[in-house]
Amino acid sequence: MKFPDSPIDLLSQLIRIPSVNPDSAAGQGATGEADCAERVGELLESLGAEVTFEEVLPGRPNVIGRFPGDETDPGILFAPHLDTVSVAGMTIEPFSGEVSGGRIHGRGASDTKGTMAAMLWALHQMQDDLSALHARVAFVGLMGEEAGQPGSIHFARHHADEFSFAIVGEPTSLEVVHAHKSCLWHRLSAKGVSCHGSTPERGENAIRKLLLVLDALLLHLEETLPGFADPVLGCPTVNLGTLNGGSSPNIVPSACEAFLDIRETPRLYEAGGSAKLIRDFLEDRGWSDLVAVDSPGHSKPLLTDPATDGVQRLLSIGSRLTTAPWYCDAGHLAEGGIASVACGPGSIAQAHTKDEFLAVADLEAGCDFYRRFLETYRG
Repeated sequence: MKFPDSPIDLLSQLIRIPSVNPDSAAGQGATGEADCAERVGELLESLGAEVTFEEVLPGRPNVIGRFPGDETDPGILFAPHLDTVSVAGMTIEPFSGEVSGGRIHGRGASDTKGTMAAMLWALHQMQDDLSALHARVAFVGLMGEEAGQPGSIHFARHHADEFSFAIVGEPTSLEVVHAHKSCLWHRLSAKGVSCHGSTPERGENAIRKLLLVLDALLLHLEETLPGFADPVLGCPTVNLGTLNGGSSPNIVPSACEAFLDIRETPRLYEAGGSAKLIRDFLEDRGWSDLVAVDSPGHSKPLLTDPATDGVQRLLSIGSRLTTAPWYCDAGHLAEGGIASVACGPGSIAQAHTKDEFLAVADLEAGCDFYRRFLETYRG
């Protein structure tokens, strides 16, 4: 198979393959990552990699490419994700890969097929030299990053012992994100007894039950979370994002639920996490039977030591350290034992937008940056 003629052509090809995460686009006919994984596998094979596919969820694989190398050398990993968010509400053709005005347009151009294209192009440029580097180079296209991150969880569980450092592909303006908080969502729900609004004493108002708890819980969290502050990431935060209950003003509501978004520091995570804080509070107040708590999803915080060899190599070619308010696959890879950072071309400001794009200049800068990183492993 002929490799694309330019990184622009490569990115356009990847954008034209729909890989919308079906878990974040329910009811939209999203087909997942399989077609994109297959194409990436073909590209990796054309570069001389040994390619394997690992099905994490039905029809949704990670694709892994390992290049020849000395087993005694450190394993380094390029790790972008294959999936994108929904295309709902986009004002451009999401899968066109059109190039105009110095930009490549389409869903995933920024997040994160741009970083994937730049990584693949750097591997293409270094194809004849990879086996001579003092590193065992590998690439993984991870499924599912945009919802639950099962791809990185699976990869870390099965392959962490192969690698000492990973660069996760995210648009960071080529800065090294070595730390980010995790994100936990907590669903709090209360049940009541419905009746006519003219005789509320005959029912139990679920909204009032939950409001009683929420008011006290939020005050408790806002007082407690600063005790888990991190010198790099600051304090954990809590946000009451949604509150839903009732069906009509003249009916006593029988159900109510609220979602809290809590961004955890490593210190809070290591202390048992925000779910433990919430459950301990409800138990102390005697409210455990009044309100049910469910905590779907579990991203991981990231705090990689800047002294890590891979980080120092990135800094040596002109990057700089930073942190991020968002989270990514790096947290799960690091949790599994692979020192990880996020670093890639483009800005997070273009991710998930209605007219997503990546500037051609940023793509080309990313190709050069990843190539120079690989070159630090020469003799």
